[in-house]
Amino acid sequence: MTGQRSLLDLHDVLLADLDGTLYTGRAVIPHAVEAVSVAAARGVRTAYVTNNASRRPSEVAAHLNELGFPATPDDVMTSSQAGAALLADQLGPGATVLVLGTDALAEECELVGLKTVREAPGAVAVIQGHNPDTGWRNLAEASIVLRAGGVWIATNTDLTLPTELGPLPGNGSMVAVLKVATGLEPQVAGKPGRRLVDQAVERTGAKTPILIGDRLETDIQSGHAGGLPTLQVFTGISGPSDVLAAIPEQRPGYVAANLASLPRPAIELATDAVRPGWHVTSSDDGVLLLSGDGMGSPEPVLDALRSLCAVHWARGGGGYTLRTDGDAAARAAAELGLARSDRRLPRVRSASS
Repeated sequence: MTGQRSLLDLHDVLLADLDGTLYTGRAVIPHAVEAVSVAAARGVRTAYVTNNASRRPSEVAAHLNELGFPATPDDVMTSSQAGAALLADQLGPGATVLVLGTDALAEECELVGLKTVREAPGAVAVIQGHNPDTGWRNLAEASIVLRAGGVWIATNTDLTLPTELGPLPGNGSMVAVLKVATGLEPQVAGKPGRRLVDQAVERTGAKTPILIGDRLETDIQSGHAGGLPTLQVFTGISGPSDVLAAIPEQRPGYVAANLASLPRPAIELATDAVRPGWHVTSSDDGVLLLSGDGMGSPEPVLDALRSLCAVHWARGGGGYTLRTDGDAAARAAAELGLARSDRRLPRVRSASS
């Protein structure tokens, strides 16, 4: 990664998350359509990689088209497809599977030669994906199959789903109910597992893909699992304080406010070095001191975060206390949400406190 080469110069396929990265419900995230169009004009394909198993690829592509994104069903890779393939690997042709999800999920299972049902008798496996209509009786039927030794595939374990109303319960919340009820753990086909990402790379023929998402514990972790570079955007679930405190397998190689940064020099987005205009020190007791003013930076606030990540992660990461020296550093910390006393880990103090 040298000179002025951008992420669009370095990568041939963008493996982009949907909810929270490109759109939220029916609302397009600012700059997302333009960014995908710019990438396409430069010969960089976008593959839409989603953990949401509730819709058919054709329906997802139609939704993307309505929002202005160029997409065909072949550009869409869903966790329902990955889940069905994972089941087919373990079960014989014609095996009976209880589908805890939408008809779209059932169709993907049938496409790989499995028989689908909605009740327990005869089922040897359960595949579970998001369905807003899932209720107690559905969970009870699945529980019967699992307690009898059935294979359990979860398309994803996202606890929440981004919507125009804010985060609402996702498939992971329903998976958690069955975990409690059965004491079992599912195999996970979607992110953060690598099956969905590997399938996307194979289907696109990507040589130098990059995974882009808004959520550390799914998008970024799946990129690490697949050995891919990762870009975290702050348009969905995970925020700057989550990134700074991230465990190693959830640390993004690049961070950006949104997809408008794709044409910028990649080195400017990287989290592996202190950025010009900022200075960070770290003590043995986990205290980070941010000073400087970010002068000369096109985005001094995010460069403060990149600088903090570079130093904190190099010393092992984990819990920390952030101190700031100077008004500019204090403002950057506040704008990043690192100065809020209600955050899980950090509580910012000024150098004079």
